Amino acid sequence: MSTVLITGGSRGIGAATVRQFAGAGHRVYFLYEKEHKAAAQVAAETGAVAICADVADREAVSNAFRRLPDLDILVCNAGISIAGLMSMLSPEDWDRLFDVNVKGVYHCVNAAMPFFLAKQAGSIVTVSSMWGQVGGSCEVAYSATKGAVIAMSKALAKELGPSGIRVNCVAPGVILTDMCADIEPEILEELRQESPIGMNGRPEDVAAAIAYIANAPFVTGQVLGVNGGFVI
Repeated sequence: MSTVLITGGSRGIGAATVRQFAGAGHRVYFLYEKEHKAAAQVAAETGAVAICADVADREAVSNAFRRLPDLDILVCNAGISIAGLMSMLSPEDWDRLFDVNVKGVYHCVNAAMPFFLAKQAGSIVTVSSMWGQVGGSCEVAYSATKGAVIAMSKALAKELGPSGIRVNCVAPGVILTDMCADIEPEILEELRQESPIGMNGRPEDVAAAIAYIANAPFVTGQVLGVNGGFVI
């Protein structure tokens, strides 16, 4: 039975990933920032352990990892999105996006290293976005952070491979989560029609891809698109 830590596990893709791993019999812990009620519901449903910690806060992350008995798989899923013209985005919002989406991965990977290096084994899965691959209009800051996650993942795969640690990335497309709550239904319909398979994704679709790539022993340094063919 592997021990898995998932960041941003109280809702959306993170919650689906908690359910995926817990349902497969793994020992699951997850981090969340402020959705206490949702985190409690996921924990009660799955038996996973919820830990309140902002991944942008290095000390909070370190304290959270001290609660783990062991670690085999780390899923860096926590992320935020702020849409709008780059010229209208405040410096504070720009910094917050990078603090959560990029520095959060940095904090969690570093906190996981003692577990992985001690056993010379481990699996890290980061969550980027198709906009990190191709860029999205009015998503400049978000795209930049998710592009950074892809570059970090590839570089880490090279750096950590000799220590028996695999690093891979999933890049979701249009997934029907809370991040889509402010998108007009007609826009979502247009996006659905742009997909070759004519559908938008569900959190469970991404969770299944995360579980696969986390446990694929001969796969590292890869970016797995989960976007219905929207980006090929």
